[in-house]
Amino acid sequence: MTTSRDTVYPLAFPKGVKYLCELCQKPATKICERCRVTYYCDNEHQHTDWYGIHEKICQSLIPLRIPLPFLPSEEERKKRDDDLRIKKLQLIEYTRSISQRYLFEGDYQRAIPGAMTSLKFVIELFGIKSVDLVPSYLILGEASQGLGNLSQAQEYLSQAEWTVIKSSDCPLPILSKLYRNIAMLQIAKGDFDQALRNLANDIYYASEEFGTENFQVSGGYFLIANIFFRQGKMDIADSLYRQVVNMWHSLDSSSRKKD
Repeated sequence: MTTSRDTVYPLAFPKGVKYLCELCQKPATKICERCRVTYYCDNEHQHTDWYGIHEKICQSLIPLRIPLPFLPSEEERKKRDDDLRIKKLQLIEYTRSISQRYLFEGDYQRAIPGAMTSLKFVIELFGIKSVDLVPSYLILGEASQGLGNLSQAQEYLSQAEWTVIKSSDCPLPILSKLYRNIAMLQIAKGDFDQALRNLANDIYYASEEFGTENFQVSGGYFLIANIFFRQGKMDIADSLYRQVVNMWHSLDSSSRKKD
């Protein structure tokens, strides 16, 4: 229900000031009544953001988004900036973890707001070219694909790939996850040849980081097996499925020995 307290009027904003929707970046017409630092274009996006992430971080956003008073001491300013940086880093980690949980549960719509929030704070801290953006892009791409929006998924993954190409120090696990997600999108489109090439990259980077027999590598092999299964190449598919089972069996055996 719309009330006078959650409605904003763009023409009443100070000159040069624009408030944009938290989810789509369109001009805002609504504001969160609780924190009053978060804006939306309509009720639907406010509802989506609230149940996706905002109800969990509403009050935490206030000190990160309100105008900061002037502090005369450089030491005080530095301490405040350091404190804000730590809070933003914690919020990035938290919002991503919530989004990742929703992905695991198959709740793709609710996974999007947290990833969008983390993306904004990464840009604030590190800029638009930082490789730290990639995990958020990957979550958004996977969620979009889960919702059947393949063109939007392609856009997010292209942004992630472009960021990685421009970076000289991207962690190997992120590279592995990027190429796996690109391959998953190509599988959804039926482009199996390109998917196999990207899964080869996935397996290479995962093996470099974790070792060739580590269970972290198994996801790439499993997807390759699925492709060969769909192509009717059952002998190759069965061999790869067995390899995946052996990797997980080794993990289970190692866990039992530790216990």
